Amino acid sequence: MTPLSRRALLKGSVATVALAMTQRPLSVFGFDAPEPDEELVKFLPDQMIPKDRTMLKWDELTSWITPNDQIFNVAHYGYPEVNVADWKLEVGGWVKHPLTLTLDELKSRRHKTVTATLECSGNGSNPGFMGAIANARWTGTSLRSLLKHAGLRDRAREVVFFGLDQKTENVRSQDFNMHFSRSLALEDAIADDVILCWEVNGEPLSPKNGAPVRLVVPGWFGIAWTKWITRIEVLDRRFMSKYMGREYVTIRGEEVDGKMLWKETQVGLIDTKSIVARVTRRKDGALRITGAAWTDGTPLDKVVLQIDDGDWQQVELDRHHRHDKHSWTFWSFIWENPPAGEHKLVSRATDKDGRVQPTLTDPEIKNKRTYWEANQQFPRKIRI
Repeated sequence: MTPLSRRALLKGSVATVALAMTQRPLSVFGFDAPEPDEELVKFLPDQMIPKDRTMLKWDELTSWITPNDQIFNVAHYGYPEVNVADWKLEVGGWVKHPLTLTLDELKSRRHKTVTATLECSGNGSNPGFMGAIANARWTGTSLRSLLKHAGLRDRAREVVFFGLDQKTENVRSQDFNMHFSRSLALEDAIADDVILCWEVNGEPLSPKNGAPVRLVVPGWFGIAWTKWITRIEVLDRRFMSKYMGREYVTIRGEEVDGKMLWKETQVGLIDTKSIVARVTRRKDGALRITGAAWTDGTPLDKVVLQIDDGDWQQVELDRHHRHDKHSWTFWSFIWENPPAGEHKLVSRATDKDGRVQPTLTDPEIKNKRTYWEANQQFPRKIRI
């Protein structure tokens, strides 16, 4: 493989660099390079991803950047047909200068590339839905700069994003033709890395992933990354669409003085999480166990691995991407002299704020009554 030169990094296109990085071996991430004859140890069949879904294939994970053909997609109102030539973005509400921009006009503005992990909040909720995650390079226009151009009025409190996808919803016995919509508090919307994205890993967004423009909100679950955006509206009050106040709301119980106190919280920031991603058997018989861990941008403190209900053991973390706070972290562990038979592997991540990835029996998960925020530890089984 041709090494990446300093000249290529400084002058080459984002597409060239992104493609080259996807092909880099694990040694790039600070781990020993896999031997050519290492044998893949597959996870047991009951934990495999259905073949008909576009998702990350964990047992093929060797690159820090997810290939575009493995970036998952979810559509709540179906996939709209978008005429890119006629597409326009409106910016209105509590702004001094309402805007209407074509795609070319949006692209002509100063843009940036953000590396961030996109995860569905239901990812890992069951064995057939555990690849709804991707780590990619997203390129687009800064939302903060666009809002500054429009001029925020003093009453501005919330920023709403409307997609082209739509559906008739029945609310209080009345039918309404609703566009998919989500909002961010103004403070969150003007964060430095929030962008209106049209390109991923150096290629145009695909129609199923929000083309021509989607929102990218690093550190937040994918539901906040509104796709097929056509309007941005600044409000002076809280926005409560279906996907803000009725869906993507986590119901969780907490025991207080012997009684259960039920709380409903919005699905927003990513939870601290990790997974065993790939296992290979070296020529000397040792197993190389690799995985990934991610947070909402809070620095990762540690990842530990448990084998067959034994003691938790510290793993080696990727030493090369600590500055990419919104991206996942690769980790690796060498298991010397593993005995033949069936084995259980499970990882646990902890961030610098002390948030620990819970077990299924932890009250944080046990007392959760909704599908989302499935960040429990996910045991994986192999047979050698």
